[in-house]
Amino acid sequence: MTVVIILFYLVYPAVLLALGNRYAFINKIGVVVFAYIGGLILGNVGIVPEQMESLQGDFMGVTILLGIPLVLFSENILKWVKMARYTFLSLILGVVSVVIMVFVGYFLLKDHIPEAWKIGGLLIGVYTGGTPNLAAIARGLNVSEDLYILTHTVDLAIGAVVLLFLITGAKPFFGLFLKPYRSTGDYDGKEGKKVVSEFESYKGFFSRKYFPGILKSFVYAVVIFGIGYGMTFLFKGDAKDTAAILTVTTLGLLFSLIPAVNGNKKSFHLGMYFIYVFCVIVASKANLKEIFQPDSAELLMYISIYVALAMAGSLFLHALLSKIFGITNDDFIITSTALSNSPPFVPVVASALKNREVMIPGMIIGVIGYAIGNYLGVFIAYLLK
Repeated sequence: MTVVIILFYLVYPAVLLALGNRYAFINKIGVVVFAYIGGLILGNVGIVPEQMESLQGDFMGVTILLGIPLVLFSENILKWVKMARYTFLSLILGVVSVVIMVFVGYFLLKDHIPEAWKIGGLLIGVYTGGTPNLAAIARGLNVSEDLYILTHTVDLAIGAVVLLFLITGAKPFFGLFLKPYRSTGDYDGKEGKKVVSEFESYKGFFSRKYFPGILKSFVYAVVIFGIGYGMTFLFKGDAKDTAAILTVTTLGLLFSLIPAVNGNKKSFHLGMYFIYVFCVIVASKANLKEIFQPDSAELLMYISIYVALAMAGSLFLHALLSKIFGITNDDFIITSTALSNSPPFVPVVASALKNREVMIPGMIIGVIGYAIGNYLGVFIAYLLK
């Protein structure tokens, strides 16, 4: 049975990604949602042996330490320097807004949420980067599976509402007090489509054409994994996982400066595959009976308030700061999208804004979020503690 379950962990996410190429609704809903559903079903039907708990923990560590550098290999730090001044300023204001609201939520709710400092770190990671950062920080801070699933479930629910608002009503609403966007002509539609495809499409991923490049990226990631794992022997307690996560994040960024590594954009997709494997495993360790029992209703309420403060609260604080610093409406909205919903959602909102020019800056901001999310999330968590 153990072998069958391990095969499920490895094969199920790959099947989801393959089906996502054929059925658009899977990507629209989100592969991570289906990954959680599959993991939760597996873990709550009573077929996972208790003696697998240690193996599951080790497997989670391996997948996240491999996934993070692979996601970061496709970084292009040089593009950060070329970003428009106001776009970069909007990024800074967005990050500051999230940090402020996480602090506010922590001091309001710390007596009602166990290990609220860890939740604060998770929220920083997911709202500056995305699922990869959430998973990495959860591992680095040793967050319990039940608390992780509960937090991310609430995040997905509230995030869907915020995303709908960003697509439909954000532009006319914030346009009441933010100045309108002016075309710069810096980015064209073809470049936008190319960058979007690098993040969204798994088309051809399973073909022989990309296999050599994917294999090379995997070998680089294994080397980084070995170094990150080696760091765990230098620390004790939770600091072991934290050191490993920050090590692979740093090395992933350094390796991305090597053209031979950065040139393979499919490494991002392989990295996300490992992140999805992690999500399936952590979901299979969660106990739905404990998470959603009547006694947990109060905890669910307080976590929902914390997530709403971090996401919706930071959105409106970011809007206020954008007004003060003269950020345009479209730049503000695309920055908020990139930070709170990650790069794959940027094209959707850019299309709703009827402004393709903000697509490339938005994608770059999302990628920067992946890069800084782990550092910032861990730092803020320990600062709150």
